[in-house]
Amino acid sequence: MTELELYISSYFGVIEPNELEIISSLFEVTTISKGDWFLKTGKQAEQLSFIKSGMLRIFVNTKDKEVTQWISTKGYFVTDLSSFVLDTPARWNIQALVDTKLFSISKENYKKIGDLVPKWHLLEKLFIAKCFTMLEDRIFSHLSMSAEERYDFFYVNNKELFHQVPLQYLASLLGMTPETFSRIRNKQLR
Repeated sequence: MTELELYISSYFGVIEPNELEIISSLFEVTTISKGDWFLKTGKQAEQLSFIKSGMLRIFVNTKDKEVTQWISTKGYFVTDLSSFVLDTPARWNIQALVDTKLFSISKENYKKIGDLVPKWHLLEKLFIAKCFTMLEDRIFSHLSMSAEERYDFFYVNNKELFHQVPLQYLASLLGMTPETFSRIRNKQLR
């Protein structure tokens, strides 16, 4: 199984090998240079991608600050899902933090999968359910954990990001000010 086929299977579930080949043939490898945009707020999301290498930051500019929603790394998918699926303007900016290689499928090719793979609509439903569950988990952690607990949990599961991503982005992602983030970080480093 190819790297892309593994990513597709991890998000969409068990797919017959021949169907997996059909789906993966609709993707192409694309590259985004550091600082370039995958998507900007207000534009239409025209592709869904899996990250082959690199990192993308998903964020929004509010009236007085930037809010980081997520840092996508190798193996994660990336798009503004609402825009991609519902044809609405994107809510999120998505920008490369480093040179990034992607496996990308256009919206046009994504729509073709339903005609090519009979059980696609069930698989897509499972994919959307996984996305919703991930969102619920994030909301639960923000509501039930203290700032220090969120920091600890995120650090244990994403240590590499603490050396690769500006810390103010991580603070925003965890729902805390840079000052709170620094205070917790300094306490943890002692």
